[in-house]
Amino acid sequence: MAKKKGKEVKRGKGGRGGYTPPVITRVKYPSKRLGEMFGVVVEILGGERMRVFCEDGKHRVGRIRGKIKKRVWIRRGDLVIINPWEWETESKDKLGKCEISWRYTRAEISWLERNNKVPDILDINNIQF
Repeated sequence: MAKKKGKEVKRGKGGRGGYTPPVITRVKYPSKRLGEMFGVVVEILGGERMRVFCEDGKHRVGRIRGKIKKRVWIRRGDLVIINPWEWETESKDKLGKCEISWRYTRAEISWLERNNKVPDILDINNIQF
């Protein structure tokens, strides 16, 4: 069996250089024409469902869209774009439903706040759970 000569240095992702902040080139906005709106995830319910507080002041049960289900991790307090289900009838004891179609990163959220694109009802810094 051959012996290793010298020390081998293992380097992961962090060993190649310092931190470089992401450059924001384009930020996706909700399309009002298609009925999309901003929302904040309030609670994780399980089974790819979440409770979302929407910019129209309503709480809805959000379902993660299949395209982003395995690619994006959504946590409590994240800013998302939702599509309300218009064919679902709402009642007093039952929440409306929606589909979560986009999650914003921290850099995108800070850019949206600096440019006053996030509605005042969704105060990102003081989220009431």
